[in-house]
Amino acid sequence: MTVETVTAERKSLFTPFNIIAAVILVAGLVVTVMRFTGGLGAVTNLDQNNPWGIWISFDLLCGVALAAGGYTTSAACYIFGLKKYHSGVRPAILTAFLGYALVVFALHYDVGRPWRLPYPIFVQQGTTSLLFEVGLCVFLYLTVLFVEFTPAMFEWLGMKKIRNIVVKGTLALTIMGVILSTLHQSSLGALFSIAPSKLHPLWYSPYLPVFFFVSSICAGMSMVIFEGTLSHKPMHRLMDKEYLDNHDGLILGFGKATSLVLFGYFAIKLIGLAYDNNWHYLTTGWGAWYMVEMLGFVALPSFLYAVGVRDRNIPLIKWAAGLTVLGIVVNRFNVSLVAFNYFLPSSQRYFPSWSEITISLFVVAIGVLAFRFITTRMPIFHEHPDYKDAH
Repeated sequence: MTVETVTAERKSLFTPFNIIAAVILVAGLVVTVMRFTGGLGAVTNLDQNNPWGIWISFDLLCGVALAAGGYTTSAACYIFGLKKYHSGVRPAILTAFLGYALVVFALHYDVGRPWRLPYPIFVQQGTTSLLFEVGLCVFLYLTVLFVEFTPAMFEWLGMKKIRNIVVKGTLALTIMGVILSTLHQSSLGALFSIAPSKLHPLWYSPYLPVFFFVSSICAGMSMVIFEGTLSHKPMHRLMDKEYLDNHDGLILGFGKATSLVLFGYFAIKLIGLAYDNNWHYLTTGWGAWYMVEMLGFVALPSFLYAVGVRDRNIPLIKWAAGLTVLGIVVNRFNVSLVAFNYFLPSSQRYFPSWSEITISLFVVAIGVLAFRFITTRMPIFHEHPDYKDAH
């Protein structure tokens, strides 16, 4: 190995991305040791009034919603027969699989005793609990996502026979994924419907399960566009002609669908507001923030999507996707943190500690690095040479 080669490898290793990722990973490992040796009190600002913090709001609620691209893309391709979106299925499935795997990983920090995480499912089932239903569905759907992801892994490993067996069950796996996603996406909203006295009336509604499910569809399709946009430049050399040729068509198709779903979501949110007759809250400070969420993160991206599709303006659709992804995060934070326990004085309100934020960044960094590791080795953005035209 020449001196020039060693120098080039060092330059490729010490990139800004790698340096920032390394700092986050080291900090995350330090806080992890603090968490599992000193308990929740050593690293969080949680208390009896605020038992759920950013690890639930961001790592779980946002993570599950933004991983919905798996079931939306596979359903579009395999159930609704939109084969033109096939090139986007594997990146969406991989993103969903990593998203759900990291949700389970992050949940260990909140539970505190990881070995007890499967206890409610396998030892003592609480079948009347919404959390049991959420846990069971996430466990099953993570399994389904792993099986859906394995064809790419088997192609990489050269295991043709088992790969062909799994591919034959694609439709059944897709249907199971849609059913399980419908159940737990809505049940996450239902978790907050049992706390009407704690959640501000503008965000509380008996329709919360419907709100969470419909918004997850918007989140899933927008995340497919957003992830594709972020991956396009660094992963461009890995993308084959089919992926690149169909990429703009996928963006236009998903942009049109997301515009319609966002419009429907806006309508049912207004129905929920009218059902509870909470119009008078709109004149308060909380009402102003609610209008920011509804107009800035629902109505505006719906309009931008529509204009972008009409004008075939791909950059505008990508901006709308980013705004929608941010809007989902804002909504989940509003329901679980900002508007939760809204009546408490500011001194008793929860705000995450630096170590809680560090762990959330740690989880995201692991996800990004895992995505990069897999996509640079397995046929995610391209067809394996041995399986050209096999779909």
